[in-house]
Formats: sequence, C-alpha cells, structure tokens
Amino acid sequence: MYETFTTVIGTVVSEPRRRQTTTGEDVISFRVASNSRRIDKRTGEWVDGPTLYLTISCWRRLLAGVGLAVAKGRPIIAHGQIKTNEYPMPDGSRRSDLEMTAISVGLDLSRCIVTYRGTPRSEVLKSDLPKAEGPRSGSRAAERRLEERPAAERTADTPSAA
Repeated sequence: MYETFTTVIGTVVSEPRRRQTTTGEDVISFRVASNSRRIDKRTGEWVDGPTLYLTISCWRRLLAGVGLAVAKGRPIIAHGQIKTNEYPMPDGSRRSDLEMTAISVGLDLSRCIVTYRGTPRSEVLKSDLPKAEGPRSGSRAAERRLEERPAAERTADTPSAA
C-alpha cells in the first residue's frame, strides 16, 4: 500500500480530545480547517477559497507537546500520513472523512508568538552533557582575559582589545 504524506497549515476548529484505544494506547485528536486565500483581481480584496477539513490524530511522542500547545482557535502546521475513513450513518448512507496520523505538529509561528519550554526529557538530556571547562570563546569573561594579555600574544583570529 502506498502511503500519502502531506503538510497542512490551518486553524484548530475543535477542542483536542484525549482518549484511550481498546488496546490502552492514548491518542489526541482534533479537527483542523485549512483554506486558501487569494486576491480578487476585480475588487482587489482578499477572498477565501474552499475549506479543507480534516481530523488530526497524534500518538506516542506527540501526546505531551500537543496536549499543552494545541487548542481550539490556534494556528498549526501538521505533517503526516493522510487517509480517508469511511463510515455508515444511522440512515444507511455512507460518509467519508479525511484523517491525518501526524508525525509532527507545531504552532504556525507566522501567525502567533510562543515561548519555548522544552520537555522534561530534554532537561534530563541537558544534565547529562559534560560541563564546559572555563568560559566559552566569545563570552564576555573570555574577552576580558584576552584584553589582559599583551598585544603580541593575541592572534589574528581573536577579537582585539580596543
């Protein structure tokens, strides 16, 4: 079977819903609306094109970040595998819906400003990094030490003390 991956830029139009599958796995799902805009040459005004609605499902590693960042009305960018779900209606007719199984979801920074906190896992990884020995090149302390050295000891690739 061929997998169809795509990226969708849109606005969340439903509150994200966290649920458990019958196998006990958690998933967060929400609906997104994405529409194109163009300038009407006749009037010179922006007009909306047709709207694409789809359900985005987030699994495993996406749960923590999506649960904290995604909410109704927020602009997002989502990338993942897209498919059509078909289901019967009570009246016997059949309907279909587009669903994306996301592998990446983020807020659309062209339409919002965010503060980055990282994740608990990244904090653990940071604590495992070796400590730097002394100030880094380019730091103010390193520049002060360089300024204290005689001019003959300064090399051409280091900032001069002016």
